[in-house]
Amino acid sequence: MSAVGFNYRHTPAIEYMRHLVRSGELGRITNVRVWFIADYNASPMGPLTWRASREKAGAGVVPDLMSHGADLAQYVVGRIASVSAATGTFITERPIPTRMGIGHSGFEIGDEVGPVENEDYVAMLVRFDDGAIGTMESSRVCVGPRAEYVVEVYGTQGSARWNFERLNELEVCLGVDGGPTHGYTRAMANPSWGEWHRYQPAIGTSMGFDDMKSIEAAQFIESVTTGAQIAPSAADAWCAAEVDEAIVASAADGQWHEVARVDGATTFDR
Repeated sequence: MSAVGFNYRHTPAIEYMRHLVRSGELGRITNVRVWFIADYNASPMGPLTWRASREKAGAGVVPDLMSHGADLAQYVVGRIASVSAATGTFITERPIPTRMGIGHSGFEIGDEVGPVENEDYVAMLVRFDDGAIGTMESSRVCVGPRAEYVVEVYGTQGSARWNFERLNELEVCLGVDGGPTHGYTRAMANPSWGEWHRYQPAIGTSMGFDDMKSIEAAQFIESVTTGAQIAPSAADAWCAAEVDEAIVASAADGQWHEVARVDGATTFDR
């Protein structure tokens, strides 16, 4: 058994969005928008960490943030079949740390700078196995958004929108002719969504990022004790990595690239 840290999946609003898609309540899915944009590297005085090194990290924001966006898109909608991508590096050098930190904080820098060796930004078109089309975007240098991780799914009978910065809410529009007040309803997470009932007794209270991590841990334990792969699997990580590989290849040659199929049991398609 294995478990991969795709914990954004475990957000109750995402679980309910997936239900709306997989149950057919949104109709045939036509198009998807996903963007994972953040400002953790927006300052040019931010330190030159391992994330900017090709030797240590390979690509930049593609595996760092876009891998999570790709997994969410596949978990909610289905497998990404092909991609066409473009990338950019907007801050080409950064100060070399004189004291290492943890995560994105605690670093001290000196006057010496070094080159940023991978991308700050990626944008792409994608096609899903079922014919849906998507646009996906990710940045580590956007000024303003702190952790604006958004999934929007549009179908012939409705749509749903989620933003991690308001992770306990889901905007839902069902039907195509709702009259003069037709539009989005702001739905609040509640005990019928995902694992909400294990954490909060009523609508209007909140769950947080660390709660998603505890669901991740619980799914791993359940996978081990039952022998069934409940948690996101190594195959799920492999599948997201294949999307990343296709993105990097497409950005290099400007062509559409097929995403290689993985030889393993993914949990997003069960």
